Amino acid sequence: MCSIRIMSTTASSHSPRIKWAVLGTGAIASTFAEDIRLAENAELVAVCSRTPQAATAFSQRLGGLRVVPDIDALAGDPLIDAVYLATPNTAHYDQAQALLSAGKPVLIEKPLVTTAARARSLAGLSAQTHTFAMEALWTVFLPAIERVQSLLARNAIGAVTGIRAELAYAKTFDSESRFFAKALGGGSLLDLGIYPIALTLALFRSPEVVTGRWREAPTGVDMSAEIRLEYPGFGASISCGFDRNGTNRFIIEGETGSLVIDVPFLRASRVIVAKNPVARSLATPPGAGRLSRLVGKIGRRLPLPGLTVHEHGFAGNGLQFEIEAASSAILKGNHEHPLMPLSASVAALDIIETVLAQPAS
Repeated sequence: MCSIRIMSTTASSHSPRIKWAVLGTGAIASTFAEDIRLAENAELVAVCSRTPQAATAFSQRLGGLRVVPDIDALAGDPLIDAVYLATPNTAHYDQAQALLSAGKPVLIEKPLVTTAARARSLAGLSAQTHTFAMEALWTVFLPAIERVQSLLARNAIGAVTGIRAELAYAKTFDSESRFFAKALGGGSLLDLGIYPIALTLALFRSPEVVTGRWREAPTGVDMSAEIRLEYPGFGASISCGFDRNGTNRFIIEGETGSLVIDVPFLRASRVIVAKNPVARSLATPPGAGRLSRLVGKIGRRLPLPGLTVHEHGFAGNGLQFEIEAASSAILKGNHEHPLMPLSASVAALDIIETVLAQPAS
């Protein structure tokens, strides 16, 4: 059973805060450390790394976080309420298992783990110990996505007829990089495809049918992939890849309009509702380069019939929303969050494994 010690906060706020430690010192750990300062119910108090020098340097950059020597010390530290895992994909399972077994809540950087079987195992352990665990799929918690859910609930574009989503960023092939190394859990589906898959699941739950295809990188991981998810009455076409720079939009088509999560949708800050053919073309300009940005800018700023733009900009990098959500769930004594339950993480990995089970093209 998880036991959380609620600490008082600074004089500027009297709401309870979760005291977090970060395991790992890479780029995403630094982003987490920056954005937690924007969260009202959380603070970063400690860092842990397999390399003591890296932990010390990280601590010094952030004003003197406490350095914890290893994961066993993290698990048993009564002054740490929860741990954010910012480690390589292949390390997540063993680390999360150790922390959950000790009753320590965890927020695990995406992907949760590298296989659906391991995700099910962690979900079972979280439920058994009633200890919070969540995949850090930050996009799901952004204010713009809350707007999308509201628009869909209000039937703003009529019955959904289709989804198109792409997330692709060109990467120079390097067999040793985390993007392409099989031993590090590489591949475009785990690194990029997880975002549109998770967002589709968050908005529409699990599909009835999954199909797809993928192209192989020299190291055996997927260089790119295309996924088709079938729902009653509509389908979702999703693509990802390291072989190109994509449009990186998430588009929901409906009987009476289109709903566009603008570029780049994983960092969603703008939602466009287009209600006629001209508005639709302006909301979804071709490509992802300068022309696309220019056309999109014109479409957003001119008062055009049938085009409504919802702006949801935010400070920082956007991780503060998932940090607040996770901290709130922990404070309530919940072992998961309804917007990102572990069952959704399992479902996303099931989809990825279904696609990768097909012969590479």
